Amino acid sequence: MVLTCGVATGTTTQRNGTFQPSRRGLLRAGGLLALGGVTVPLAGCDLFDRDEGPPPAADPLHPLLDEALALAGSYRAAAGAVPELADRLTPIAETHEAHAAELARVIGATLPSSAPSPTGTPPAGAAAALSALRRSEQAARNAAVTACAAAPAERAALVGSIAAARATHLEALK
Repeated sequence: MVLTCGVATGTTTQRNGTFQPSRRGLLRAGGLLALGGVTVPLAGCDLFDRDEGPPPAADPLHPLLDEALALAGSYRAAAGAVPELADRLTPIAETHEAHAAELARVIGATLPSSAPSPTGTPPAGAAAALSALRRSEQAARNAAVTACAAAPAERAALVGSIAAARATHLEALK
């Protein structure tokens, strides 16, 4: 009987010296091969070694997307609270929504099914609503200018357009 790696694989006959595997030896060898064939792919597919790295960093334009959605919600809320401003504020809200859609397309994000509601309640009265919107728009314009300066060339035109639109909105709110 021939012993290989602790497994009896068969016998050699005395007649012609040829190897004749025994049925038990074949079953053991097949079992070892099957076991080895299963564990190698499992180890290769990283089933046992789940060393997850850090999550991918958020896109630097994602804050602009969030701001655009928040601004659109603020304009819509102010237009609803002060109906006499609706004709003036609705086009600005639509512009922010268009910016959000384009930013989402560029960074590969999905837009929420509904616009986020603005924080707090809109100020009562036209003057107070316009003043609050000017403050929000000014902060958002400053953020867009900063993002434009830091953006790679292929994104700078988009971010610059958003910064320019926000500056225009400030003029429309005077």
